[in-house]
Amino acid sequence: MTGADPRDRGGPQQPLLIVDGLKKYFPLRNALGTVSAHVQAVDGIGFSIAKGETLGVVGESGCGKSTTARLLMQLIEPDAGSFVLDGDPVGRGGVTVRELRRQVQMVFQDSYASLNPRHTAAQEIAFGLRVIGKDTATAEAEARQTLRMVGLDPDLYAGRYPHEMSGGQRQRVNIARGIALNPRLLILDEAVSALDKSVQAQVLNLLDDLKQRLNLTYLFISHDLNVVHYVSDRVLVMYLGKIVEVGPVDRIWREAAHPYTRALFSSRLSMNPALRVAAPPLSGDPPNPVRPPSGCRFRTRCTLAEDVCAASEPALIPSPLDAAHAVACHIARAGSGHSLAGALANAA
Repeated sequence: MTGADPRDRGGPQQPLLIVDGLKKYFPLRNALGTVSAHVQAVDGIGFSIAKGETLGVVGESGCGKSTTARLLMQLIEPDAGSFVLDGDPVGRGGVTVRELRRQVQMVFQDSYASLNPRHTAAQEIAFGLRVIGKDTATAEAEARQTLRMVGLDPDLYAGRYPHEMSGGQRQRVNIARGIALNPRLLILDEAVSALDKSVQAQVLNLLDDLKQRLNLTYLFISHDLNVVHYVSDRVLVMYLGKIVEVGPVDRIWREAAHPYTRALFSSRLSMNPALRVAAPPLSGDPPNPVRPPSGCRFRTRCTLAEDVCAASEPALIPSPLDAAHAVACHIARAGSGHSLAGALANAA
């Protein structure tokens, strides 16, 4: 680390970001244009991100990971929920959206679509700097310096357009654009998933270096469990708009508590051909987010589901063995009414 961050108002123990009750339903309209139903993309989730940590977010496509990222950036307006940035509420007389975006930036998955095809690399990075009031010469000079920070020689790449660069080079430009405003939190939404493995490793090493040099905090969204394990300090597992498990990365990888998390890990391919998976860890497709199942949303695909799983929704509660590890499963809570209650570790 480069020392204490002068923007740190609450000390290292105060979370950088606290999210509570975050909710987003997308309306579905019929042929007459009236709202007939809602897609429950994110449904009342809450979590925190500590200063200097990397919080990994995993889950199947459609579980709400990217929607959550866009809600945090205020790219889409939440239906409900509150944000606290380093002790100050976002909105309602607190931190404005403009101030939020100075401190929180995002790197998107599609390195080409997220760049303006009419901007050179330097122009793309300098654009945000000019928006916050820097003159053109200063913005261009800082853009060149930022390109150098992400491993691109400005003499070679400052004048190049997106179509003149490879996918890895474009993603480095996206990262440079993200860090140019000196943010505190960088949201990485599948930022390396479109890159081949050798380039992916280079970009991951770059992100680790930037985190240390710039006192950054990361929210890292990915389908690749191996990448998440490599970069994350904690992991948050989502299913159908809900958080089902969250905790330290090593503990979850060693002792996954939720049946869905276990199924995710079982879906990883082995490098050993003798350890082939004969049967899929999960059967069926995720339920319709317009009409999710009652109670636990995973119960329709869970081999351990019982009547209580349909009757009531399990709360996200800390594990009795580790307060930092929380799971939303009736089996994890003694007295819930499930026959395996309190014995999740030995249930599978």
